[in-house]
Amino acid sequence: MGHREDLLEGAKKCLVEKGFVRTTARDIVNASGANLASIGYHYGSKDALLTQAYTELAQEWGDSFSPEVTGEGGSLERFRSVWEGVIGHQEESSPIWAASMEVALSRDRLPELRAMLTASQGEGRRGLVALLAGLPEEDLDERDERTLGGLYEALLTGVMAQWLFNPEGALTAEELTEGMRRAAEMLMKGKGGDSA
Repeated sequence: MGHREDLLEGAKKCLVEKGFVRTTARDIVNASGANLASIGYHYGSKDALLTQAYTELAQEWGDSFSPEVTGEGGSLERFRSVWEGVIGHQEESSPIWAASMEVALSRDRLPELRAMLTASQGEGRRGLVALLAGLPEEDLDERDERTLGGLYEALLTGVMAQWLFNPEGALTAEELTEGMRRAAEMLMKGKGGDSA
């Protein structure tokens, strides 16, 4: 490997171990064996390097995530099986989630990474709808992405925040499914109102 690849691997290691905020350029240099000047030469800045490292880590995790999905699209069985996969992989995905939370909480400190994550948000939402509803992504429209995708994204973010903050008290897939079932039943009982 050359300095560029060494830096990228070192930055990935630092992100997993320390996150964005606590990782310094010297940490990356120590983890990679490269020199400090090579960060600017190859990536322009530490933040640009960390952004690239985060992107690759997220891609690697996404490529490795393939839950055993059972049940028909939109069913509670499918809902539970997807969440079993997500929660079952929380240990290996927690560095990605922790880094994502750092980006969200940093407000404008990491504008390049924030812009990249915002740009990929729609794709992530469509992927969640496709996974949970059993529909091809190309058949989904903007309304599907904004409503169903937004709801599933909120659930995903909330579940991962629970696991990062308090793993012992975080929801299980069974509890999340039961909560969704109960909420749907309550909504259906009171459905005489808005039907948008």
